[in-house]
Amino acid sequence: MNAFVTGVSTMTLWASLSVAVIAAAPAAVELHPSTAVPGATLSIGGTGFGAFRSVQVNRVTVGGVPALIQRWESDLIEVKVPFQAQSGPVEVMTGKKKLSAGILTVMQPTITAVTPAEIEPGHTVQITGAHFGTTAGPRDPNTMFGVNDVMIGGVIVRPRRWKDELIEVDVPTNAASGDVVVRLASSDPLPDGSCCAPVQYKVSNAVPLKLIPSIRVDPVSGPVGTKVVFFGQSFGATKAAGDKVTFGGHLATIAQWSDTAIVVHLPMDAETGPVVLTLQGRDRTVGNFTVHVPKVIAVTPPAAPIGTLLRISGEHFGFYSESGSTPYAFTDFNTGENRVDIGGVRAVIYRWQDDRIDVWVPFSAKSGPVVIYRGATKPNQDGSCCATKEVLKTEAGVFTLVTPKIDSFSPQTGGLDELITIKGSGFGSFLKTAEHAYLGLNQGAYKRREDIELGENVSRTEVLFSNVAAQVMSWTDTEIVVRVPHRNLYGLGKRNEFFNELATGPLIVRRGSWDVQPDGICCTQKKWLTLEAGTFTIEAKGMPDPGYFNNNRPDANTNQ
Repeated sequence: MNAFVTGVSTMTLWASLSVAVIAAAPAAVELHPSTAVPGATLSIGGTGFGAFRSVQVNRVTVGGVPALIQRWESDLIEVKVPFQAQSGPVEVMTGKKKLSAGILTVMQPTITAVTPAEIEPGHTVQITGAHFGTTAGPRDPNTMFGVNDVMIGGVIVRPRRWKDELIEVDVPTNAASGDVVVRLASSDPLPDGSCCAPVQYKVSNAVPLKLIPSIRVDPVSGPVGTKVVFFGQSFGATKAAGDKVTFGGHLATIAQWSDTAIVVHLPMDAETGPVVLTLQGRDRTVGNFTVHVPKVIAVTPPAAPIGTLLRISGEHFGFYSESGSTPYAFTDFNTGENRVDIGGVRAVIYRWQDDRIDVWVPFSAKSGPVVIYRGATKPNQDGSCCATKEVLKTEAGVFTLVTPKIDSFSPQTGGLDELITIKGSGFGSFLKTAEHAYLGLNQGAYKRREDIELGENVSRTEVLFSNVAAQVMSWTDTEIVVRVPHRNLYGLGKRNEFFNELATGPLIVRRGSWDVQPDGICCTQKKWLTLEAGTFTIEAKGMPDPGYFNNNRPDANTNQ
């Protein structure tokens, strides 16, 4: 009996002890992470949390400070690390029931370095340190929980990359030199546990950042001799001793210097590499410059008479004025030694672009090599011009000068407006003309302006009947077709009353061009290569139509 009672009592005792142990044992709870910054999200995993009833019944504290509940399920709770939280226990409370979730270590953001220490607005700066958190949070700055950010000189900067130990931000144009700080946003619950108290920020230590004025370099590539402009501020009204510009370590020739702009020439020995501006003894890399070598692809046509517009196609020819694609292209026009020679004779430059050069074949041109000359210098030690002046030669090919030749023309007589065909070789290309169809085409009275116009319509191609310009119907290298002209052999006198005397005189084909003057300045007066086909007789046939009389104003042209 006693033994039985004793057995029963023993079994009862063990049962009681088991129940006691089970009741006292904590539930399996996992806290993640175990270290965090204010505003970070904590996850508490486990069982038996029950359903969320209210902020008065369901609570979580971090180091004794109430945390803002974001999620509550029977097996998962998520809360924000409160702004006022200190390192300590994380506790979950459901009514009067309290459950320990573990110990949280609250970390503070710390900056160890800001790289670079000096930077231009618009560039990227790296902030290294610790405990920045894994994310900047929502993109919406108006979120109730706030957004982590960076401040530079009191200006809020949105990050482009955010990690716990590294933040990258683009420095905005409105930022100013000052302290860099990292701010971690946090919201605590209101006293009644509801959301949300005003956003507060945990601020890191401050690290200074100096913003320097931005400098734009234009252009950033080109051949030697290219004029490069630096746009910025605080360069100084004049160049100081020791101030300089280098390209790939080679000193540039300084052409202009002001507080907002510096103009230099790419030196003859320049190399691809960093562009360094030295001001007041401090070197600053402002970009990279690529030094190009001119390359010729084709010269067209390879053979032609004088006055032809010759095209040199290629790349990296630079700009004729050595000014690049800047506003200084016209205000600081200087061709330097840039030129093109044909058979040793300087050609007339019509168009000079980076990928093509167009020149008029000069009157005195000869068969021979086509050579592009690009001028460049080497500066004195102080950057002034010049220790040496040199040229970069680029051979484009060989040009053959063609002399036009007339073989025949027919018919040898004809009335007004009749078609006359001239056959031969080397006539070249036809250049439109707006010359007046009057006697004496070279008379000054018929020049539209006194200065020489260097346009595509200037180097004339003409056919003359007794010094009267004919209308050109077609023009190839081997055949020219023209109409017998109206003016001025017929139509003298009153309407329908004509002086019908036959006109006999030379039929002439001519091409015009110029030469560059010895000082390199364009150009001499237009000179003509004249070919006489023979004698042509204008017959008294083909009187003008009535509209002719309404089109006799002094500025009338051939309208080709």
